This record gives sequence, structure tokens and C-alpha cells, in this order.
Amino acid sequence: MKTQDKILIVDDDPVNLEFFQVMLSKLGYTVEQANDGLEALGKLKNFHPNIILLDNIMPKMSGWELTKSLKGDNKYRDIPIIMFSALDDVKDKLAGFELGIDDYITKPFNFSEVLARIKTVLRNKELLSQLAEYESRLRISEELSSNMRQCFADTTKGLQVIASAITPLQQGKKPPKQKELSELIGKVLEKIKTLRKHIADLEAHVEKSTHAWENIQQDETTSVTAETPIQHFPCHY
Repeated sequence: MKTQDKILIVDDDPVNLEFFQVMLSKLGYTVEQANDGLEALGKLKNFHPNIILLDNIMPKMSGWELTKSLKGDNKYRDIPIIMFSALDDVKDKLAGFELGIDDYITKPFNFSEVLARIKTVLRNKELLSQLAEYESRLRISEELSSNMRQCFADTTKGLQVIASAITPLQQGKKPPKQKELSELIGKVLEKIKTLRKHIADLEAHVEKSTHAWENIQQDETTSVTAETPIQHFPCHY
């Protein structure tokens, strides 16, 4: 277990709050408490937990209402939620899962089971985070590879244009006129300038992709659902 894992417990029962505070703190978790949904929203502004233990039936704002609020907010929607409830009806459980909770525990509960479910939910979240990281790395590599292939193909075309312009000079029996030679030199220089620009663009794109890759490595806890912007650059001749 990671000692930095943070848990927010939301329950209007002070006995439950104290119990979880003591037991989970002893196991190395950082624990914060809230007596109802409204207080939980206030705590979330400064305490971003790895998981929320949420009672369903509470005054002011129920567990259902808090879940709806969190899942509708991009800032909090990815926080896993384990809901506790005295309601053992299948419809209530399904309603909770449809709202986006990760697990549903019926009261009375056994602490060993709760702890096992906490670890399972956190482990699943970590696996999903690693999968998102892998997909992000793969996307960066694929886009960079695609851009490099396209730019190399267009560069080859540009070199062919230069070669086609020079070939007649090699095959010609008469030296070209000054005007024709000047126009040819102008075309060649323009193509060379274009090639240099696209080589510079490719170098910049490689550097940008490298930075994006390093940022993923430095922040493993960040959900990479948001796309890292990888801009395509034109290579047209």
C-alpha cells in the first residue's frame, strides 16, 4: 500500500467516522472526514483523495446527490467511490453503479472486507492509469512515426524535383542561356530552402514529442485521458 493514498470518509455517524479514522490511519492512509455531502464538497477543494468512502443516507446532501455532483465535475469525476448503505435492494445497488460508484457495501460491514475492497478499487484505478499512460505513449509514437514518414516522402519528392531540373543540363548539348540558368538556380535554391524548413519542423516535432513523453514519465498519477497535443505540420511541395 502507498502511504500517500488519501481517503475521504463521508458519514453522518460520528462513530463510523472515528472508527475509520483510527483504523485507516494506523494502516498508513491519510484520512479526512465529512459529516455530509455539502461538507465533503468543501473538503474536496483542499483535499483531493484517492478514494471516497461514502454513506448513502445523510442529511443536507445524500450520497446519491454527492455522487451525481462529483461525476458531473471534470475535476472530481475520476475519484473512485465506495458507497455504504443500509439498503440491500438490487435496484439501489444498480442505481449506485449507474451513477458511477466503484463498489457498494451493505451495512453492517466487516472492516477486513472494506479494507480489501479499498485496496482492490485503488489497484484497479492504478491499472487504468497505467493503461492510459501506455495508450498515450503509443499515440505519441504513432503520430511521430506517421509525421516522419510523410515528411520523408515529401522530402524525397522535393529532391526528385531538383534532380529533374538539373538532368536536362547534364544531357544538353548546348549550354543554357543566362536567363534559363538563373531561373533553374532560383528553383533549386527555393527547393533547398523548403527542405531545410521541413527538416527544422521535423526536429521541433521530435523535441515536442520527447517532452510529452517525459511529462508522462514524471507524473504517473495523472490520468492521461486528456490528449497531449501533438500538432501535425505540413510537408507540401
